[in-house]
Amino acid sequence: MSDERFERGKKMMQEVTGGSADAVMESLADISPELARQTVSWGFGEIYSRPELAPRDRQLVTLGMLTALGAEPQLEVHVNAALNVGLTPKQIVEVFLHSAGYCGFPRALNATFVAKKVFAERGLLPVE
Repeated sequence: MSDERFERGKKMMQEVTGGSADAVMESLADISPELARQTVSWGFGEIYSRPELAPRDRQLVTLGMLTALGAEPQLEVHVNAALNVGLTPKQIVEVFLHSAGYCGFPRALNATFVAKKVFAERGLLPVE
């Protein structure tokens, strides 16, 4: 089952983030290869692969939680993922505006600046 989960996770990770599991594995190979494997196997092979929420809906939840946590490096990956699964820049900005009331303005501003960076890299500014 473990190899099946890992393969399913690799496929889902590619679909959602546009990145490869190999890159995740490489980035953690010298410090925590097991964390990399669990990110792919459990995070994407088990959780993201569940049919109860569409990838778009999972990204809405993920953006909100990462904003609350102040996890800007992961937020950058997931802003890209949100665009990959069909959210518009305007919808992503709305998530961060909405989060200001729950997470505070500093976290909402930080998340918005992460989105601005991603949008600029993808030629999506200005947001209209």
